[in-house]
Amino acid sequence: MERFQKFVLLPFILAASLPGLSFCYSILDGPTNATVLAGSEARFNCTVASGWAILIWLLNANPVLTVINSHGPIETSDRFTSRSYNNSQSFTSELIVHNTQLNDSGKIECSIQKPGDSSFAFLSVQVNGSLLMKNSTLIVKENTTVEVVCEAIGWAPAPEITWMTNDSLVDKSRYVTHQSQGSNSLHNALSVLTLTPVNTEILTCLADIEALPSPQNATIAVIVGNSTLDGNYSEDSTSTWVIALAVVFSIVGFILLIILIWVVVRCCCLKKGSTYENEVRKISIKKKTDDHLGNRQRSGSENQGYIPEEPRYTRQIPIVSLPPMSTKFTVPRPDLSTSSAPKVPDLRKCGYEMEAQMNVRLDVPL
Repeated sequence: MERFQKFVLLPFILAASLPGLSFCYSILDGPTNATVLAGSEARFNCTVASGWAILIWLLNANPVLTVINSHGPIETSDRFTSRSYNNSQSFTSELIVHNTQLNDSGKIECSIQKPGDSSFAFLSVQVNGSLLMKNSTLIVKENTTVEVVCEAIGWAPAPEITWMTNDSLVDKSRYVTHQSQGSNSLHNALSVLTLTPVNTEILTCLADIEALPSPQNATIAVIVGNSTLDGNYSEDSTSTWVIALAVVFSIVGFILLIILIWVVVRCCCLKKGSTYENEVRKISIKKKTDDHLGNRQRSGSENQGYIPEEPRYTRQIPIVSLPPMSTKFTVPRPDLSTSSAPKVPDLRKCGYEMEAQMNVRLDVPL
């Protein structure tokens, strides 16, 4: 509201500040109607005679851009800009509306703030929706009547639907089109064409609005099949898909079975090989353990510090324990006669006696 007041009061302030302002100028050529697609640009031209002071562009009675002769354009929005063209006798202002939207549709006015002197045009913003047909191919029996459906969604305004068969327009009596209101002020259309094809036909559905350079189209091929061979389209299509899926699943299942068998065999082989290796390892460990224990037993029965002496006799002489010696010493009496020469024992006789004692001991049973 404040912006509107600003634009309304601005011309009067400028008119009061401009000395010698006259009203001899007028609009020579006003804007013309424009129809554009949403999102594109719309352009409008307004030409005034020389001597003009101020020019205002309005959209649906709301000022969107002002041009002052001594200052130039005053732009308040990026969506509304202008270009200027001057000559000695006239001035042309071009209003450019960027990124047009559906709610921009309405009255575009060029005003020079002169009573009864303004020019206007209309802007129509249209929306190009989608056009579709459920199938790209339709197979029917010979001499069978079928209905082909074409649907247009999200248009503004509602499109005009026409049909063509083999590049020839179809009479409007052969199809019916129903229009309905969609969301966001958009429109939908549903067209149903009824025909009894004799030969294969290429059907084209066309949707057109004024802003489109050429109609949007969707195509379907209607193929006439032999009833004795092809049968109904839906039945043939279903049976064909069932057979194809059955073959594919059979092949995939067979491949998966082979892979499963290979995996099971591989796992069994790995498990068997692992068991054999474990048994060999256990036997090897046990053998090493037995060898170690045997070495320990043999090393324990030998006396590494024993040094054998050369035998003096052919038979080993056992060690005979001697009776304990008496700790008492006797002194010979002086009256006893003793020989001056000591008595030396006969070593050979002692040896024979010891050998005899050893033999006696060996003969005694244990």
